[in-house]
Amino acid sequence: MKKFFEEFKEFISKGNVIDMAVAVIIGNAFKAIITALVDNVIMPLISLAVGGLNFTEWKWVLTPATVVDGVEQAEVAVSYGILLQAVIDFLIVAFCIFVALKILLAVQTKTKELLVKKAEEEAVEEAAAEPAETEMDVLRDIRELLKSK
Repeated sequence: MKKFFEEFKEFISKGNVIDMAVAVIIGNAFKAIITALVDNVIMPLISLAVGGLNFTEWKWVLTPATVVDGVEQAEVAVSYGILLQAVIDFLIVAFCIFVALKILLAVQTKTKELLVKKAEEEAVEEAAAEPAETEMDVLRDIRELLKSK
């Protein structure tokens, strides 16, 4: 048990936990944006396309609401429309995240390519700036070494 807590302490002391916390916070903020997009833009368009239907109102009534001896009995129903709405919301959120990640990864890849290209160009420029050692320079170096001995 002691080893377990030591591993946990090591885990939370790493930077990954902070990165994960930041990701969760940004994810929640992004979720709010996507939820607003889905609820206020996409779902009304889908509703318009399918004839003004509201998915959340779809249900399978098992027992209708009744009044027995002056007491109102609530309806018993399976609200599968709410589940359908949640599935559609999930698919839209997943698609938006997928597109955002594709764009982010494309930008990141392009940036890396540009940095590598720039480093290669700088290496070529440095190599061109250094004077090449000629055969005469090598012979002079050998002669000076022989003189010094």
